[in-house]
Amino acid sequence: MVEPALNSLAETAKAGIQFTERMDGYFSTSVKNADFELGEKEGKSDRSPLEFLLTIASDDLDKMIADPKHTARASGTVTAPALSLFPMTVTEGAFNLFCPDLSHVETSNMFYRMKMTSKEGKDFFLSGFKVVKTDPAARAWLELSTLYITVYAGSDDKAPIRGCGILHILPEDFLKQMTTLRVTNAPDMAQQLEAMSRFGRFFAGVCWETYGGIFVPPAVFEPNAQPRQKRPLKVSAPIIYPFTTSDGVELRLTRYQGGSKGPVILSHGLGVSSLIFAIDTIGTNLLEYLFAAGYDVWLLDLRVSIALPAAELQSDGDDVATKDYPAAVQKVKEITAASSVQFVAHCWGSTTFTMAMLSGLEGVRSAVCSQVSTHIVAPRSTHLKTGLHMATFLDGIHIDSLTAYSGKPETLVSKVYDDGLQIYADALKQRCKSACCHRITFMYAPLYQHPQLNDATHNTLHEMFGVASIRAFEHLSLLTNKGHLVDFHGNDVYLPHLDRMAIPICFIHGAENECFLPESTEITCNLLSAKNGSALYTRHVVPGYGHIDCIFGERAAQDVYPFILNHLEKTNMRTASVQSASTRT
Repeated sequence: MVEPALNSLAETAKAGIQFTERMDGYFSTSVKNADFELGEKEGKSDRSPLEFLLTIASDDLDKMIADPKHTARASGTVTAPALSLFPMTVTEGAFNLFCPDLSHVETSNMFYRMKMTSKEGKDFFLSGFKVVKTDPAARAWLELSTLYITVYAGSDDKAPIRGCGILHILPEDFLKQMTTLRVTNAPDMAQQLEAMSRFGRFFAGVCWETYGGIFVPPAVFEPNAQPRQKRPLKVSAPIIYPFTTSDGVELRLTRYQGGSKGPVILSHGLGVSSLIFAIDTIGTNLLEYLFAAGYDVWLLDLRVSIALPAAELQSDGDDVATKDYPAAVQKVKEITAASSVQFVAHCWGSTTFTMAMLSGLEGVRSAVCSQVSTHIVAPRSTHLKTGLHMATFLDGIHIDSLTAYSGKPETLVSKVYDDGLQIYADALKQRCKSACCHRITFMYAPLYQHPQLNDATHNTLHEMFGVASIRAFEHLSLLTNKGHLVDFHGNDVYLPHLDRMAIPICFIHGAENECFLPESTEITCNLLSAKNGSALYTRHVVPGYGHIDCIFGERAAQDVYPFILNHLEKTNMRTASVQSASTRT
């Protein structure tokens, strides 16, 4: 009779969560008026650090997420030489996650409260808070990494204030923190992964996607997809830099500093995100490849990135070219103090990068353009779609975006997909049975040669592909029909300025590209060579590859990346410095 009772208890046990967090910074015992910035400044001057290592645990994950009043336990140690020569023990520690701040719009606070007992027998109390804005998501890192603290000379916050300051968490420590996440009382690995992903997305938001370690949640557009286990990337912990364009759109740069070469900015295509450069399903992705080669790599998420709320906006190529790129280059130069940057741009990222250069973008030293640039030569099936003005038609019937997600029934949109996919009916049957893959083909064209993808990548396409605005499709259709760059209204504002692309450029093209035929970059390379001299330009057509498999194909590190690296090596910051010194000599 005892065993059934134990089983019943196990079945009703609630899943819990715990993680370990390390933060450090400075506080001043001479600043006691809640001027946290001054406390940090004075603490640095007085060499008065404070560091804590806490394990935070809750026995009820659902309440932790749903109820701001739910308090988790905090235990660990605090080290502060100004208070004790030895680490102090934390007792009666409490942690509250995302308590609404009623005095500020769309703002929550994370609260830390703990009694600290020193080896000398003295009690202190630390009260801290983080300020977390609901929007924009791109600023999550800055908010999650900053804790404002007040220290009291007693066992609670009624005691006299001893000092105040600010603690921070470094990217490396946040990465470690994500790996310490543990789900308690989950009956199996599947439920552990689901619970961990749910908490991670709630707690860390966009940072979870970057720092989430081996756990990846379902993509936004495939809510029913199962979380999967992910291999750790062979790079250092990244730093996220949000930035704002001239028209007020919040974008994101993620830095992986592999060395002093660079900086090199990687720019993605339409309906995807910078994840295409960092997907873990292949042995070595482009991010890891360039990082290992000593580059300061920056992943750029444009306004069309499915990782950002901006993806829901109606935007065209002109917006990306004239607003996103100037702001991104300025931000990278500001942070690195570099005089110029390099680019690796793919598909819509390459199209809009070319537009940006022809619009007068400055500060770019060299570039690699993947699959398309100034001209488009498309196959018949693509011309059929654009000739029928499909994007304009969809806009007219108030469909403002298309998505690669196939899990939710959609009446009108599903009908569009079902009918449109007949264009590729025979080819789709021969290639695979993935509905997501088929939708990708309908939205764009066949984007990859299936033999170049491994199963893991093919099964995670829903993580990399998502929503794309109809306005962007309208502009892309116009470019396809015109065969070259024009603005959204059809004006020839770009090609008259080919002289602005007089920088070293390497063009990469898949020989089997069924989206943009290889003749596309051949025309561009010839035009630019005639205008600015052929010594600036190289072009490589890669046998057996299509479009985006040049980026995340299983063997791309052997077959494609060396062309990219070779070009960057000839024009990186270190090479430029050596050449400059040689010239002076």
